[in-house]
Amino acid sequence: MSETNTPSRPIPSATILMLRDGTDGLEVFMVVRHHQIDFASGALVFPGGKAEDNDFDPGLAAYLDGADDDRDRRAIQVAAIREAFEECGILLARESGASELLSGARLEKLEPYRDQLHKGEVSITEFVEREGLRLACDTLVHFAHWITPEMLPKRFDTHFFLAAAPADHLGVHDGHESVDSVWIRPQDAMADAENGKRTIIFPTLRNVAKLGNSRTTAEAIAAAQADDVITVLPIMEQREDGAYLVIPAEAGYDISEERMPDRLP
Repeated sequence: MSETNTPSRPIPSATILMLRDGTDGLEVFMVVRHHQIDFASGALVFPGGKAEDNDFDPGLAAYLDGADDDRDRRAIQVAAIREAFEECGILLARESGASELLSGARLEKLEPYRDQLHKGEVSITEFVEREGLRLACDTLVHFAHWITPEMLPKRFDTHFFLAAAPADHLGVHDGHESVDSVWIRPQDAMADAENGKRTIIFPTLRNVAKLGNSRTTAEAIAAAQADDVITVLPIMEQREDGAYLVIPAEAGYDISEERMPDRLP
């Protein structure tokens, strides 16, 4: 393979499906990407983003509960929690020495850090050290692993996590990367995508559908804990009737292939 055809290296990233039980069943927090964002602009997505350099800081290990022993996987867990705080204002963390997650009142006092973390004015290590916090990696449940297809110029190596949102943490979009937010039932998100009300990209839609197999937060978390996560690297297949995007059937999604729309002239 020539250098020009060599796939770009995917960027380590994390996405978090923040869950709660609504009056009509399981709901997930989703945000609308800003139109100027270069990935999935305008789409309804789960909060998330690339792992920052400081997420890999070995010194962070002393401020983590239940984190993975592997440095890179630990950094992805940190990125998931940081991105959830930045993008939806929910912080999966504890006061040092405490067993309960932060209260809503304590969280409110930490609100200014969302913007500071987003702008890089403070690192995640400085944040937890300064405020005496421990990130609750033990609340994350690995749900999925998707890698952007090799033919695309910008690629992500993304791990998806489930987490139950603390009852008194209000989800609010950040106004920077996301411009709107909603707690939504998976079935409603699927219906909105079907009728064109919302734009939801293929990986997000497949994970929304998979989440919709569960009726409650506890059921979704139990199902994810019992599942083996199969890495999904979509490939493009050219067939007689057009191009298809194909993913492994063993990954357990509602579909394993989708015909791509014909290109406009």
